[in-house]
Amino acid sequence: TYDEARIEELLVRSPERIEPRCPHFGGCGGCALQHLSPEKQIAAKQDVLAENFERIGKVQPAHWMAPLVDAPWGYRRKGRLSVKWVEKKGKALVGFREDNPRFVADLSICHTLLPEVGLRIEALSTLVGALDARREIPQIEIAAGDDVVALVFRHLAPLTVEDRERLIAFGQAMNLAILVQPKGPESVIPLWPENVNLHFRIGNADVDLAFRPLDFIQVNAGMNQRMVATTLDLLDLKSTDRVLDLFCGLGNFTLPIARRAAEVVGVEGDAGLVERASGNALRNGIGNAEFHAADLFTNHATTPWSTRHYDKLLLDPPRSGAAPLLDYLPRKGTNRIVYVSCHPGSLARDAGTLVARHGFRLVSAGVMDMFPQTAHVESIALFER
Repeated sequence: TYDEARIEELLVRSPERIEPRCPHFGGCGGCALQHLSPEKQIAAKQDVLAENFERIGKVQPAHWMAPLVDAPWGYRRKGRLSVKWVEKKGKALVGFREDNPRFVADLSICHTLLPEVGLRIEALSTLVGALDARREIPQIEIAAGDDVVALVFRHLAPLTVEDRERLIAFGQAMNLAILVQPKGPESVIPLWPENVNLHFRIGNADVDLAFRPLDFIQVNAGMNQRMVATTLDLLDLKSTDRVLDLFCGLGNFTLPIARRAAEVVGVEGDAGLVERASGNALRNGIGNAEFHAADLFTNHATTPWSTRHYDKLLLDPPRSGAAPLLDYLPRKGTNRIVYVSCHPGSLARDAGTLVARHGFRLVSAGVMDMFPQTAHVESIALFER
């Protein structure tokens, strides 16, 4: 139900068009909006959200929140760089995929990544090209905490002693933690230093979250701080509130909520993240948060955690949204919902369900620029019964 076109000739430049900062813009698929200023980007994203609400959900917020924005460059603390050794070029390509995902963009720099990595793309290419296993390195995972930036090298064949030494030397020279991954996610081990302790602090909630390099965390640290603060404000937490946090991950929202509420229950499909969330509650001295592992896309209408009374509900689903949950949640006692979304279409659809079937009204909504320079539209919405 839509058409795609490509520009053949640019006749008149829009006055809103700016020169992209990155020399690889247009070839690398990591960014799509560098030809717009950050202010115009976020305005365009709000237009997308408004259009989705109207067209898909048949709803509009009573109030539009001011967009949440942070630094437009050097923000990406989590990411996956593809790697490909190209014999004809005699070099290793290190970068994001091109628009055609079969190809790896030949990058020299990336301005959206943290500078500790984004300014060292060529150095990474040289490093991989010098490895005996250069043909067996398909990706490099980036994971940064507050005081450690870690690189995880996936390798499809055992590394030689010399390759391990080269990786360690690179980490020491660049002050980057180096880990290797020979198989699945659980096979990740550090090369240097011996112990890699990744964590980040949510300052306005007095919470410190530990995580593993391949765990999901919010990509943009500055925006995460703003998003958590906004979510807490919208929940309007009281000391007597009981809150259900669905798709809770490591406890990014759950533990800050626990600081203000009587009780919070977090539910997440990834059992490893649930284990880390429980550990984070313990290390922060939080005793009023509990966590459960459950596939939230199956029916939990009779599961004990779902049948309890909750005053408030927080939803932070993946791109597919929370539609299966809305068949049995929220229950009658829940009068306030905050929905954090990474896809405007699924948010709009679920907003229509909450309004039409569950008796809520869409009080406010707004966009959050979690991924500046990209077309990703992250948003947040408040519903009241």
